[in-house]
Amino acid sequence: MDKNGKIFAAVDIGSTKIVALTGTKNEDGKIQITGIGQSASRGVNRGVLLNVEEAFAAISEAVGRAETDCGHDIENVFVNISGQQLTTLTSLQQKLMGRDHCVTEADVNQIMEQARQVKLPDDTCIYHINPEFYTIDGEAVTSSPVGSIGEKMDASFKIHVAPDAYQRNIAMCLKRGSINVQKAILDPIASSEVVLTDDEKESGVALVDIGGGTTKISIFYDGVLCFTSMVPFGGNVITKDIKEGCSITVKEAESLKRQFGQAIADFAPENKVVTIQRNGWEPKQISFKSLAHIIQARMEEIVVHFCYQIRKSGYADKLGSGIVITGGASLLTNLGQLIKFHTGYDVRIGKPNLNLFVAGKQVDDPKFSTALGLLKLAAAEDGQIGKKRKKPAKVKQEGPGFITSMKVKLGQKVTDYQQKVQQSVIVFFEDNTEDTDMNLDKT
Repeated sequence: MDKNGKIFAAVDIGSTKIVALTGTKNEDGKIQITGIGQSASRGVNRGVLLNVEEAFAAISEAVGRAETDCGHDIENVFVNISGQQLTTLTSLQQKLMGRDHCVTEADVNQIMEQARQVKLPDDTCIYHINPEFYTIDGEAVTSSPVGSIGEKMDASFKIHVAPDAYQRNIAMCLKRGSINVQKAILDPIASSEVVLTDDEKESGVALVDIGGGTTKISIFYDGVLCFTSMVPFGGNVITKDIKEGCSITVKEAESLKRQFGQAIADFAPENKVVTIQRNGWEPKQISFKSLAHIIQARMEEIVVHFCYQIRKSGYADKLGSGIVITGGASLLTNLGQLIKFHTGYDVRIGKPNLNLFVAGKQVDDPKFSTALGLLKLAAAEDGQIGKKRKKPAKVKQEGPGFITSMKVKLGQKVTDYQQKVQQSVIVFFEDNTEDTDMNLDKT
């Protein structure tokens, strides 16, 4: 456990579920998951918290279970921000620095602050800003510009903005439970922390989160979040279609989808049926083939909509790593093949990477991606994770140190001895330098 015993907490507020996680850093720098709580979402529509009363009840239920699980009260949390009105802007900035100027961290902060001054519509705020690239005197800088020499620095920033009400409503809701929003993080940034690799973000990848109420599209290129968008429906519409097509309840439809559903009807067996037992009524039989046809029709509609958003982004030809699908609906059998058939991109299911976690609970399901990403960011905010802390460098003393002085004195004694006995003596000194190993865990 963390030496200070500090508990980190994250709350994923989704359209169909609320997930609360708690954790603490252990001696190896990993995050020990200590508590987990879930509840059905209420008061949230298409990722946006609209009804504070209903949402508070649902969040309190999930947070309460996590508190019981870990044995601690939750006071500060990282939460996710989502919604249809989340947009991405590009801001180009320039800073004149003078001849032969060496770029400092202050220069970089100043040009980023210039980008933050972009004029925004009323009641809209910046939720995230990240540099896309820097140039010094027209020459591209591959990494940080700090240390480069030049007269003019140009930079391009991606600015992600959304209504201020998104964060205000969440903060108002959690405040009722005496919980403070420590930080609000964009949903795609949180989930990408545990779902995507650095190489995928570098070469270009579309992260498609197919949740219950929405389908969120996020595109990363050159390591930067470049585009976000949302399709206002997800796995719930599939459940609704099964309910209506098979004349069953929503609960039965959801169970059928999860246990026997698949995304390509041609792969469903012809002669298999599932029987639903109902009190007072004759059993209802539904064929696997019919179920798959219903699922495929609606899933193809979702694919068409998020593909349109990818083309609209301008990054369709830059997705070197293809599409990564996550969210509860991503586990549908053969969904990857269906998406690849319609888009031509390579597709993989984005399950959370648990290398930085000690997961006593079963949290490797894609539905935990956002909450795990938030928890990782919460732990990182307090200090380094995934590697041992480097020992502080010793301050170099003025003049000869203790060891040096001893060497000089001992050397003098040897010289005196040589003169007395007329004999050669070789004195060998060996410095022992302590190496500090740094273990880096890739996420």
